[in-house]
Amino acid sequence: MASELAVEWLGTVGYRDALELQEKCVEARRAGAAADKLLLLEHPRVITLGRGAGSDNLLASSAALAAQGIEVHRVSRGGDITYHAPGQLVGYLILDLAARGECDVRAFLRRIESALADALSELGVPTRTLSGYTGLFAQPAAGAPAAARPRKLASIGVGIRSWVTYHGFALNVDPDLSGFDAIVPCGLDFVEMTSVARELAVAAPANLAARARAAVAAACAEQWR
Repeated sequence: MASELAVEWLGTVGYRDALELQEKCVEARRAGAAADKLLLLEHPRVITLGRGAGSDNLLASSAALAAQGIEVHRVSRGGDITYHAPGQLVGYLILDLAARGECDVRAFLRRIESALADALSELGVPTRTLSGYTGLFAQPAAGAPAAARPRKLASIGVGIRSWVTYHGFALNVDPDLSGFDAIVPCGLDFVEMTSVARELAVAAPANLAARARAAVAAACAEQWR
């Protein structure tokens, strides 16, 4: 039986610890011993490569990354390569899609995009999706040239085991975006990574991180209620 979505804010969690936590949550959900949940957290600086990631999209050497304290992990989610850092809101969704009668991976990805779009609208950031690409992008600025690079706000990559989901999304709230210079983000060399803070500019509130967490939690809870 499906359940309402429980949302937990975990603060800063190391990537390896977060993987172990997800494994435990997935097994508990598969056994019917836990409810559907959304784990919200931040990671120290880390690069992750999904099942479809090519090593050519990692632009920095292992030595250079190690010198900066940046870990690299290859993981069992879909998608290509991405970067996590403080200031980025990461959401791991542990949902039993079969219990919800929603065994459709593409539909699940679209629902994540929709929830994040609702949250960002609440924060005053208009967004769009790009046909053929998973993730969420900022709306082009008024008067922007047609050739302007799409500005990506959120990356999505999920794993599914017996129709229980894990991994999820990474929303750039206010991270140091220079970390993305070490990769070709999501394998898309035509995009520019942006953040909620950058899009809001001087309109960004001092409590942006807390407001972003609240907006994402509310939007996801509504999406999967």
